[in-house]
Amino acid sequence: MAVLQTSRGIEDIADRVFAGERLSYEDGLRLFQHPNLPELAQMADFVKRRLHPDTNSLVTYVVGRNINYTNVCWVRCKFCAFYRVPGHMDGYVLSKEQIFEKIEQMIDLGGIEILMQGGLNPKLKIEWYEDLLHSIKTKFGAYGIILHAFSPAELIYLAKISKLTQAEMFARLKAAGLDSVPGGGAEILTDRVRETISPYKDTAEEWLQCMREAHRAGLRTTVTMMYGSVDTIEDRLQHLLSARALQDETGGFTAFIPWSFQPDGTELQGERASAFDYLRTVAVSRLMLDNIPHMQASWVTQGPKIAQIALHYGLNDFGSTMMEENVVSSAGCAFTMPIEEMERLIRDAGYEPMRRTTQYQLLPKGVPEGSPLLAR
Repeated sequence: MAVLQTSRGIEDIADRVFAGERLSYEDGLRLFQHPNLPELAQMADFVKRRLHPDTNSLVTYVVGRNINYTNVCWVRCKFCAFYRVPGHMDGYVLSKEQIFEKIEQMIDLGGIEILMQGGLNPKLKIEWYEDLLHSIKTKFGAYGIILHAFSPAELIYLAKISKLTQAEMFARLKAAGLDSVPGGGAEILTDRVRETISPYKDTAEEWLQCMREAHRAGLRTTVTMMYGSVDTIEDRLQHLLSARALQDETGGFTAFIPWSFQPDGTELQGERASAFDYLRTVAVSRLMLDNIPHMQASWVTQGPKIAQIALHYGLNDFGSTMMEENVVSSAGCAFTMPIEEMERLIRDAGYEPMRRTTQYQLLPKGVPEGSPLLAR
């Protein structure tokens, strides 16, 4: 059994962590209030190694590209600087040709994942999405392209305006080529926070129900947490426990991605969360989420150096190379990450970098395009 020399106050929690026991809400509160980051890091790193005993020397990443297919959105989230309301002169919807060009650029760099998200655009209904997905898979399917697309907020709205049940919508999107669903729009899964920062968007239960339907349709998803806006520690814990409960039910989450609110240019404004807060939140998340296998670094919001440190706080994945990012960068965050730099940072932190698919299938170097290893 691992031994942790803790300061007074969390010895009993450490004992439960090393015994493999599930932590409670009260445990989480105490961990969030614990001031000693190295102690949290040691426990979180232990949990990571227990979850990945055969690959704990690796840190994975995926070569992919973000494509924001539209910025038109009527929801007016107070934390977002990216959206443009319908009819705004700066609103756009990318053409298929523009999207194809972006995908070709990614393929030329060896990428396989398209993370495609946009706003809640009232002019786009199910047929538009089906045509886009089918066209992408027809043109680029031989390259093993993975379509990781459309957050729950987009999907909930799409089902409503298309007059479909979510089950019907997911069946049609999956048949058209959708491979998995990103966990964006989770923000904080408490209605108190959601009513403050995005009062016109889905409730916490609606977000969870959409992910439940995605999992029932056989689509794996991620789950995010945007903290540091108006949330409290209690809100963050409720978010973690809600994600954990749904994972107990469906097993459909592949990864958890916590990231901090970026206030610049947003209606909400406020202060940026500190690096200390990020590392503590990452560690506590790894300790509470005993059933979600992977956790991603948020180098886009934290910068590469803090993300590198976070690899010792329970993270086992460095996320995506992205190539393009518009939502967070609109709020004043514009870090970029070449593949070579990502691999250097991982090695300098003491790990071996390894490419993966969206579903965390490892891709050893030299895998040819079109290989079955690139299939989802």
